[in-house]
Amino acid sequence: MAEVKFEADRLLLFGATGDLSQRMLLPSLCALHADGLLDPDLRIIATARSEMTTKDFRQFAREALEKHLPKNRRGPMADFLNRLSYIPVDATTPEGYDALAAEVGQYRGLAIFLSTAPSLFEPTISGLKWVGLTNGTARIALEKPLGTDLASSCEINDAVAKAFSEDRIFRIDHYLGKETVQNLLALRFANILLEPVWNSNYIEHVQITVAETVGLESRVAYYDDSGALRDMVQNHMLQLLALVAMEPPTSFEATAVRDEKVKVLRALRPVNAEEVVTGQYRAGAVERKSVPGYDEELGKDSVTETYVALKAHVDNWRWRGVPFYLRHGKRMPERVTEIVVQFRCIPHSIFEGRGAKTEPNRLVIEIQPKENIQLTMMAKVPGLGNEGLRLRPVPLDITMPDAFSDVVRRIAYERLLLDLINGDQTLFVRRDEIEAQWDFIDHIRRLWTENGTQPKPYAAGTWGPSAAIALAERDGVTWHDD
Repeated sequence: MAEVKFEADRLLLFGATGDLSQRMLLPSLCALHADGLLDPDLRIIATARSEMTTKDFRQFAREALEKHLPKNRRGPMADFLNRLSYIPVDATTPEGYDALAAEVGQYRGLAIFLSTAPSLFEPTISGLKWVGLTNGTARIALEKPLGTDLASSCEINDAVAKAFSEDRIFRIDHYLGKETVQNLLALRFANILLEPVWNSNYIEHVQITVAETVGLESRVAYYDDSGALRDMVQNHMLQLLALVAMEPPTSFEATAVRDEKVKVLRALRPVNAEEVVTGQYRAGAVERKSVPGYDEELGKDSVTETYVALKAHVDNWRWRGVPFYLRHGKRMPERVTEIVVQFRCIPHSIFEGRGAKTEPNRLVIEIQPKENIQLTMMAKVPGLGNEGLRLRPVPLDITMPDAFSDVVRRIAYERLLLDLINGDQTLFVRRDEIEAQWDFIDHIRRLWTENGTQPKPYAAGTWGPSAAIALAERDGVTWHDD
């Protein structure tokens, strides 16, 4: 039975003057408007602490769109800007919520997006509840971070649950809005070739890499309190792992998909101290430019990790004995997010007597900056000679921009905002998923505390500490760096 969907005619956007709003939310909403994907009746009520009028905010939004959204995706901008209104509200005080409720007015469906610090979630929800904006079909989207550990995450979720039932809470992980991430589900469950071999009998290991060339940028205070493990591994990377490892859901509906993901997350074996490496970048060169070390950028000494590599295991029938190698770091040689599925060797080669060597098949799913799926197959090298038969790996590429050249590349938030407006939770994270993720991460942080673990230094522009290379090489595995 299909899950009930409902469409909002009001979108209430908190933190509307913030960086995320300027770079992602307003451009995404404008693009959706230009493509005719927003209901003509949808009004967008923006709010933040900044004192400005609706006219001022529309000009603010225009400047953000001109900076962050390509001209060919804007459409008639004036029509979009006319959807916007603005009410200044200090979320920490009750004043202003009455005016906000008056501006929202009567609605058939209300979608609320909190693009604010998590510390403001509880007072914001209290204010919304006070003026009746949490009733009926009203639903709410929450940006990460949802806590700093399991206990604080539960506090946030408990506060939200006082006003919204679970079926009206949309926890955002923007990686789930990326086309290639969604394509992973299509690749697995829409092709009969892969699913029969998607298990420990045929797959040797899986690698998930999220490498960034940037350092702290504008996130100094947040990042030093968070670190790589909580900033990236806890959410994006564990979600990618869950999508790779999940069992086939009964349908592409929110409950079915998320039920299977949470089973994977609960099956994660707690790692031991030898299965995780932490590092922090020092001065070096990235993209031929000299860059300072983390401490220099921060302006003080710190033991916050900017790199994590770990070996995870999913203890169930499908994946027993298959290691999942995860790594994330800042100031890496290149920006790349990818999933590598390494298949096992063939059980017997008929070509050895002719001097030919075989290599196991490999599937590489590139998520960013390129969107690409590559399957490496063995093929005979053409030619004649007395040196024997030669085989070579040949990549079969599905380059998304080429395969779908007639389709516009979208911002991940376009998909997520549209699903929020339409009430589809499939690409959002459920509470039990979040808590299973935090349980896994908290165990690692306890290990570090108990063992007095300090991040190992690595030069900016390299692939992390040598210990991370050893983590994989102990098992005869080489990280996929090309």
